Amino acid sequence: MYELHKDAPIGVFDSGVGGLTVAKEIMHQLPDEKIVYFGDTARVPYGSKSRETVTRYSRQIVRFLETHQVKMIVVACNTASAYALDEIEKEIDIPMIGVVRPAVEVASKTTRNGRIGVIATQATIDSQVYSTYIKQISPDMDVIGKACPLFCPLVEEGLLEDPVTDEIARRYLLELVDIGIDTLILGCTHYPLIRKTIARVVGDGVTLVNPAYETARELKEMLLEKDLLTTKKPDLGTDRYRFFVSDGAEKFKTFANSIIKYGILSAKTINIEEY
Repeated sequence: MYELHKDAPIGVFDSGVGGLTVAKEIMHQLPDEKIVYFGDTARVPYGSKSRETVTRYSRQIVRFLETHQVKMIVVACNTASAYALDEIEKEIDIPMIGVVRPAVEVASKTTRNGRIGVIATQATIDSQVYSTYIKQISPDMDVIGKACPLFCPLVEEGLLEDPVTDEIARRYLLELVDIGIDTLILGCTHYPLIRKTIARVVGDGVTLVNPAYETARELKEMLLEKDLLTTKKPDLGTDRYRFFVSDGAEKFKTFANSIIKYGILSAKTINIEEY
């Protein structure tokens, strides 16, 4: 039986660097909590892979996080949330939260005209997970999904403010604007990193929903509900945030420091296939 301890870390995983947007929000909203982050940088992106492959990868990562005695697992990847979360949740004793449901709840409350756009990886769009959840809340909603496969590699390459990213964003997003959406879910945790570009293209009439912020908020509620909020303030010099990747630790560390600005001292490469 796996024991949950209040002062244990929160596990966060993603296919690469996108989940750092979720980790950053957790650091901001739950500053006393410890985090163990895993980025599957050797096998990114997940969005073009099958359900079976994404589920297998996710199981390996969960087994790795279990070795760190985590008290909660945040699936900071929309594709893994769509494909693997429900299945793995039944197999383990650790509470899990994905990034889809929190975003859906906010988007459903935010929209004024009932037209919600979702931009995500091909796998997330194909899974229909956003549409399914939104229609459970309100069957009359019109959900328009758009796969944006080039956004992930652009973010992973650090091209956050670049003419190429602007051009790709226009190609992807203008048709959603023409359809008349008034709310847009950033359905991949990489996308908040190019939020300024996306906002510029869709204009002020479209509200952007950032799953990273909403997931951290829901995580806090879940920890409170399960009486798992930490009772200890971290000591100075404590290794509060630990980062692991499956490849390219130095590149990840440089990128992570530019995003989070909490001083990521190290990122360690592990062989995730061993788990």
